[in-house]
Amino acid sequence: MNYHDYLELDKILNAQFPESEKRQLPAHDETLFIIIHQAYELWFKQLHHEAGSVIGILSKPSLNDNSPELQTIVHRLSRCATIMRVLVHQMDIMETMTPMDFLDFRDMLRPASGFQSWQFKELEAKLGLKFEQRHGQEYYTSQLRPSHVDIIKKAEHEKSLLEWVNDWLERMPFFDEQENWNDFKVHEPEEAPHPFWAEYRYCYQQSLSDTEKANLIAFDSTFLGKGEQPVRSLSPKATRAALFISIYRGYPVLQLPFQLLNGLLEIDEQLSSWRYRHMNMVHRMIGTRIGTGGSTGKDYLKSAADKHYIFREIAQLNSFLIERRKLPVLPVAVEKRLGFVGAF
Repeated sequence: MNYHDYLELDKILNAQFPESEKRQLPAHDETLFIIIHQAYELWFKQLHHEAGSVIGILSKPSLNDNSPELQTIVHRLSRCATIMRVLVHQMDIMETMTPMDFLDFRDMLRPASGFQSWQFKELEAKLGLKFEQRHGQEYYTSQLRPSHVDIIKKAEHEKSLLEWVNDWLERMPFFDEQENWNDFKVHEPEEAPHPFWAEYRYCYQQSLSDTEKANLIAFDSTFLGKGEQPVRSLSPKATRAALFISIYRGYPVLQLPFQLLNGLLEIDEQLSSWRYRHMNMVHRMIGTRIGTGGSTGKDYLKSAADKHYIFREIAQLNSFLIERRKLPVLPVAVEKRLGFVGAF
């Protein structure tokens, strides 16, 4: 095996054809522009590879939360976040190009645009961004080839990573083992799916200031399914499991599940950083001009960045945390289940 042949360098190193050179109007920075975007697309391919493998593990009929499989999921989600940090840092290289350098070849690119990156749109769908959650629904596939639209639509109709995480969370067994909760004390029994959540609701209510009482309505809606229900990605049962993992993450069995949830938040954070960095770079390069693909440029990117949070509901769990010292004391039997001996 030869290094050059293994990496198919003949194909890669001969895949840059600046439009400015074809027109005999050479623009020095167009080669940089091409290589950076090719690198982005290669990283998007790797992100698909990692996300697909995580979905494959989560889609199994059962998943031992104290197993190498869960460690593999956590590791690969961490890799995704690291790759996304690289995507953000690549902007540093792009910004060595001045607006005048870009203008040397910008108009030659029309109507090509980064908006036509079908891999990125497919990745968003694979992670869990639904069509109805997108900004500019009527426009987001209008510039794509029909074959690429089909790829994105297929991803939107398949079960996403977020949906598989919902199913995984719903499988949490601790609350189904009623005998372990027989001696659990509740201050004010409420209509709740389990005594623990009646007690946690009481503790949460006690932690609220007078100006935060509306938060209790949100608690009942989010975790107990009461009142008017907005469209959610996570079910009340899954959301309760995610909150339980967050507040008792110090127990051995919950450490990896917490890292999984935290990994999803890190991915969302890096995606957000990339979108905002991209938006600021576009504003720096072209100001308020229309994008080469016909979008409104910075304004479109800002609206998408503000709206496209995929794991928003996991992040919102922090609104319902209480101090450690005020957490309900778990029964001894449940504590044992949360140790390595009681792995599920």
